[in-house]
Amino acid sequence: MYRQAVHLALLFAIVYAVTQYLSHVEPQGLSYSTFKEKVTSGAVKKITIKSETITGEFVAGAAGANQANAFEVILPPVDDPQLIPLLEEHKVEITAQPTEMSVVMRVLIGIVPWLLLFGIFMWSSRLMQQRMGGGGGLFGFSRSRARRHERETIHIGFDDVAGLEHAKQDLKEIVDFLQSPGKYHRIGAKIPKGLLLMGPPGTGKTLFAKAVAGESGVPFFSISGSEFIEMFVGVGASRVRDMFAQARSEAPSIIFIDEIDSVGRVRGTGLGGGNDEREQTLNQILAEMDGFEPEEAVIVLAATNRPDVLDPALLRPGRFDRKIMLELPQLAAREKILQIHTRKVPLADSESLKDIAARTVGMSGADLENLVNEAALKAAREDRDAVTAADLEYARDRVILGSEREEVLGEDEKQRIAYHEAGHAVTAFHMEHSDPLRKVSIIPRGQALGVTEQMSQEDRHNFTQQYLEEKLAIMLGGRVAEQIIYSDISTGAADDLKQATLLARKMVANWGMSETLGPVSFPQSEHHPFLGRDLAEPRNFSEDTLKRIDREVVTLIQKCEEKTAGLLRQHRSDLDRLAKTLLTRETLEETDIIEILGQRNNGSAAAVDN
Repeated sequence: MYRQAVHLALLFAIVYAVTQYLSHVEPQGLSYSTFKEKVTSGAVKKITIKSETITGEFVAGAAGANQANAFEVILPPVDDPQLIPLLEEHKVEITAQPTEMSVVMRVLIGIVPWLLLFGIFMWSSRLMQQRMGGGGGLFGFSRSRARRHERETIHIGFDDVAGLEHAKQDLKEIVDFLQSPGKYHRIGAKIPKGLLLMGPPGTGKTLFAKAVAGESGVPFFSISGSEFIEMFVGVGASRVRDMFAQARSEAPSIIFIDEIDSVGRVRGTGLGGGNDEREQTLNQILAEMDGFEPEEAVIVLAATNRPDVLDPALLRPGRFDRKIMLELPQLAAREKILQIHTRKVPLADSESLKDIAARTVGMSGADLENLVNEAALKAAREDRDAVTAADLEYARDRVILGSEREEVLGEDEKQRIAYHEAGHAVTAFHMEHSDPLRKVSIIPRGQALGVTEQMSQEDRHNFTQQYLEEKLAIMLGGRVAEQIIYSDISTGAADDLKQATLLARKMVANWGMSETLGPVSFPQSEHHPFLGRDLAEPRNFSEDTLKRIDREVVTLIQKCEEKTAGLLRQHRSDLDRLAKTLLTRETLEETDIIEILGQRNNGSAAAVDN
């Protein structure tokens, strides 16, 4: 529309200019001095003064042969006070006119501002549309931001997700319902309206949702919980309505809301009597899920790593009927995950995946994917066609411990670090229930100056008191070794002491492993497995009990320290041999440790950093 208006205005201006040019007779140009001479001689009949020019006519016959009767004069920049008296003296008719704009200028001045305003409006609308994900621009502000994925754009199925068979079984039932809803309706079964995927970051919540969409082959709408929220109250609720309307119109379909905790937190925590935007949006989600008819084949999947903060109304049956826990993968699952991520990565030895899987306890699927990528990057940097076991080992150390630091250590400091790590290693080697040693290194990585790693072939879920006390002794091995060799201590054991104190406090206060306090729990913090950290909680025991806990923690650590000191003094020769070998070779693998210290039994995985 605005382009047509611009074209018409330009056409009008061109026609007007051509008409004026054709109808205009070019006047005779005079200099200012000649003009005054003509006035003095009585040859000028009348003039018109307009801005910086004078136009006029000569007396009949005064212009001369073949000359135009009209003339034009440009006034000098400095006013001439004698001009007006001269004109009046010779009875020249004087007319003064104000400066006038041409028709073209008038048209342009009248149209251009409107054209500019219209252009700015259209530009801002398109910019708004791009920022809001193509939801109709300025006029689609309240439209759903959910992205619709077609079947051919999703290339993920259950075969691409390893482990967590219990979660797969629940989700396969949903896929079966979406593909064959009739057999469920015939028997009167109602498929769950919503499934909540819960688990730590990186465990595959979004991947499972995509796998469901890929297996079922139905329209898949995905959105993040934060995309519902805007500064204007009511916009989020409108987007929820629009999203569910789209899903119903294309049923059977799947709606996936990622990070639902950003919009589904417990209500009543905000200001304004519960009328803020987030709570309005949550209310609309609850209303829409209640509005599903039994025969409507619309499934809502949601993912969160904070189920503890969700509103109870969101979790009740009829909304999210099923809660599927996605945990960190166990040994067999880790190996399968590595096999999936190495499908397109050529391996020099596929058996190396078993060893890496056993040494990646606590890693999520995302961590394992990153590990494989780091190994592939190393192989590519070295222009090799396949990833070797050494590349996977390098990638594992890089992911867990960090990159090697290019740091030059003095001989004295390097020797102290070697004895520190040897103290951890010798203590672990001679403990009856400890895990077998896998690696000892004095190469600085990340925040650690050295590392002693232990490993087992199976994951542990329960720990005995004897095992934990030996673990405390191993943590103190580096500090005790420094005391034996140098008769003093350094700051290198700071992290060891921190970890040992935390473990001892849990043993005494949380797990009832204290003869003095007995089988009672005195938690001082609440563990949140999905956050990966503890949060402080109100203390429900007396100050005297807290003092007793502190005394028990100190007693337990001192007891383990004495045990470690006695063991290292007894095996001083092993300590010296291992430290001297570390100084020359810097890193010792399992076979090297066995060669120096001999054989021992296997156990589970752990690492002690300096």
